[in-house]
Amino acid sequence: MSDPQAPVSAAVPSPAPQDENQLILERREKLKAIRQRQAEGHGVAFPNDFKPTHKAEELFAEYDSHSTEILASMNVTAKVAGRMMLKRVMGKASFCTLQDASFGPSGGRIQIYVKGDDVGAELYAAFKHWDLGDIVAAEGTVFKTKTGELSLHATSVRLLTKSLRPMPDKFHGINDQEVKYRQRYIDLMMDESTRKRFVARSKAVSGLREFMVQHGFLEVETPMLHPIPGGANAKPFTTHHNALDQQMFLRIAPELYLKRLIVGGFDRVFEINRNFRNEGISVRHNPEFTMMEFYAAYWNYQDLMSFTEALVRDAAIKAGDSLHITYGGKPVDLEAPFERLTIVEAIAKYTDAGDGVNDAQWLINALRKLGMTEAKHNLSTRSLASLQVLYFEETVEEKLWNPTFICEHPVEISPLARASDSNPEVTERFELYITGREFGNGFSELNDAEDQAARFKSQVDAKDSGDDEAMHYDHDFVRALEYGMPPTGGCGIGIDRLMMLLTDSPSIRDIILFPALRREA
Repeated sequence: MSDPQAPVSAAVPSPAPQDENQLILERREKLKAIRQRQAEGHGVAFPNDFKPTHKAEELFAEYDSHSTEILASMNVTAKVAGRMMLKRVMGKASFCTLQDASFGPSGGRIQIYVKGDDVGAELYAAFKHWDLGDIVAAEGTVFKTKTGELSLHATSVRLLTKSLRPMPDKFHGINDQEVKYRQRYIDLMMDESTRKRFVARSKAVSGLREFMVQHGFLEVETPMLHPIPGGANAKPFTTHHNALDQQMFLRIAPELYLKRLIVGGFDRVFEINRNFRNEGISVRHNPEFTMMEFYAAYWNYQDLMSFTEALVRDAAIKAGDSLHITYGGKPVDLEAPFERLTIVEAIAKYTDAGDGVNDAQWLINALRKLGMTEAKHNLSTRSLASLQVLYFEETVEEKLWNPTFICEHPVEISPLARASDSNPEVTERFELYITGREFGNGFSELNDAEDQAARFKSQVDAKDSGDDEAMHYDHDFVRALEYGMPPTGGCGIGIDRLMMLLTDSPSIRDIILFPALRREA
């Protein structure tokens, strides 16, 4: 008879892999037998009446510190359920490990000791044929093995869900990255770090919401189907609304609707939203992505930068309890004040451009040396401010490792931002860069209806000239501004990129549960 105090013996080397189709067939045969027993009045194939009383981590948190003797004297009973990840059959008694949805030192796993004399010979015989991946329930007494591992001595076990597909080999997991993205459910069940990453994301997003509400912002919901795509320079996805019999666009940004709410009298609003942009896919871009946009009346872009800095710090604490993090093996300091530089100041700091930063011809020559052409980039017709942006993007962006606000973007690429009073060629706009990537974009909002109408007209002209990312003319938004919008500051934060940073994830696909992928053949 096996000793429940004995340790589980070391796992034997995994056997040669079997044909997956054969394994699936064998499991389907087992389910067929279970269904047959149900037809004969013995049990239910997929029972739905088991209620766990504890998660694995709750048991570890409450009882793992107790000695074997004290735990035995307490006679603690528990009901647990989870996916069977390990099983070791040893004659008249066996061990298995169940994994539930809890998180902590045990990884949400609890060991179950199953003995034939305790659960009955018939049930024990059935248990020995259950497979890894099955959803199993167990009820019994909490105890510790001789090696000190907290376990459950089962008085009963039940098969709740029969798994028809074998899990990946536990020693190798999923090696194909695309399979991890496409079949995220397998990735989650096999890789604790994946589960932790998405828990961290959930906590951070919940923290952002709490932070906004605590600072007087009202959470709102605006349309995802737009009659006119607006709020950003991007190529939209199109669809057709049958009832209205008109073309519609999936939201590229909620900005214009949120600012309508400021016109309507809400002083502070925010939305955590899904946006859709019919553009490229890369480690930084997914066509469907999450942003948080917020708008505050009587704020300007300076106020926004201070608030955004505090917001990022709060999210970091909620996600990982530290302002000193690493990304790709390099430290990132979120505690020190975020640097604030104009585009010109950043070029001066990070390149040897010198006085050339204010010389349009010097910039044109420098951009040509970097591979830009007149045919593609229209260098000779650009303003000095626009040339400075191009040079900044090519030479400076990737050097902005610690948090840096880059300010004063040109009017022609900022159609919704307020122009600077001291330099009308640039706007009161910033972009937040961390680890060489843009994380946020904010500005003092343009609330001059006539100026906004002229900016929209310029965007239409650009679209007519072939720029498919230029904005449409939104007549209703101009009409809203004509009623009067108070001075306002607005900002958008890329939630997916922020989560990449806070979870040290190299690709945006790592922190999106189900990223966009090409359809399987």
